[in-house]
Amino acid sequence: MKKLLGNLYARWMYRWETDLTTRDTNRIVRPVEWGFDWLEGFARSRGFHFAPHPPGDNLAAERAMLQLNDFILHHRDDFFAYQTPRDFVLEIRYPQLYPTNVRPETLAQDARIQRKAAEGRLPKAEFLRFTSPVTTAYPENDRVNARWFPAPPEKMAGKPKQAIIVMPHWNADAFSHNALCSVFSRFGVSALRLSKPYHDIRRPAELARADYAVSANVGRTIASCRQGVIDIRCCLDWLEQQGYEQFGILGTSLGSCYAFLAAAMDSRIRVAAFNHASMSFGDVVWTGQSTRHIREAFEQIGMTHQRLRDVWAAISPFQYMDQFALHPRKTLLVHATYDLTFLREYSLQVIENFRRRGIDFVSKVLPCGHYTTGETPYKFMDGWYLGSFVYSAFKQLATLPSIPAPETELLAR
Repeated sequence: MKKLLGNLYARWMYRWETDLTTRDTNRIVRPVEWGFDWLEGFARSRGFHFAPHPPGDNLAAERAMLQLNDFILHHRDDFFAYQTPRDFVLEIRYPQLYPTNVRPETLAQDARIQRKAAEGRLPKAEFLRFTSPVTTAYPENDRVNARWFPAPPEKMAGKPKQAIIVMPHWNADAFSHNALCSVFSRFGVSALRLSKPYHDIRRPAELARADYAVSANVGRTIASCRQGVIDIRCCLDWLEQQGYEQFGILGTSLGSCYAFLAAAMDSRIRVAAFNHASMSFGDVVWTGQSTRHIREAFEQIGMTHQRLRDVWAAISPFQYMDQFALHPRKTLLVHATYDLTFLREYSLQVIENFRRRGIDFVSKVLPCGHYTTGETPYKFMDGWYLGSFVYSAFKQLATLPSIPAPETELLAR
């Protein structure tokens, strides 16, 4: 009977998860582009010479992209290096939703928010804005946006000033994860909810979704990840300028990939929570329900699962595991048993790799899927796992001395 009920629950959960991942009708199958132009500036400045290949020769282009991935991994400190922006500013404005779907309930929510703002009944919010050190063809994308949730002074008294950067999921609207940030600030940890490249206010006008963050344009996807990681590190710089001393990061789904790479590259991050994680960028794109349209584009040119893993190796967490393990920190891993976007087997690979390297971490499992994590009651379970971990990790961190960043890391900024 127990096994029967388990099977019924699993079928029900998979059906619900599939319904949630197929309700959006604005996913577009875009043709494969190799996107060397998105990485050319970095590559040529470091002496990398692109192998010539005839236009339309996908196999030759793939070989060149593999060489570039290898070059990036051997020069990762340079790839994620940056100059601290000089134009940090706090902007006060009405928050907007920036929806990525055209479902009636979402459009109605957006209309309500806009109406309240027009009537002056919507509280204004503070947003950190600055120019990203990584420039693209889209000025709106290059203006970084992070909603600021400062902790009340009385909640920060008697301990080091602490802050966390929150990275929502792919195609998140601008209100996603705000409630979690409010919780963090109430127990004394200030929060910056960072808009990933091509998301919400950073989304180019030509897009209905954040398609340029993850797409069949190989080079642009790598460049977007690079920009996201560097934007995170710039936010840490701003927080340091405000007197903050101890830092954490929380990432969900695609945000967890950006957050992991940032933590691997920056020892200032002492608390890390990864909400749905995988070892390989290509694994998720190839097997995930929400990226079926991207896989379709690659299949049209004969790409395979393993080859896709290889052309995105430079932004895959498995390449940065040893570097992540070098820095002492408290880490949380959350995965879902019935996840059809970040398959359970890939999350278990992360756990196994953490164990093998002796990384200090806590693992929590949700009895749902990827998209159902945002549904009742699972969103409250997830919120409890994330909130209680961040609270206890920062409480313990407050009793420990700060660890200065290595000299090599300071030079890389």
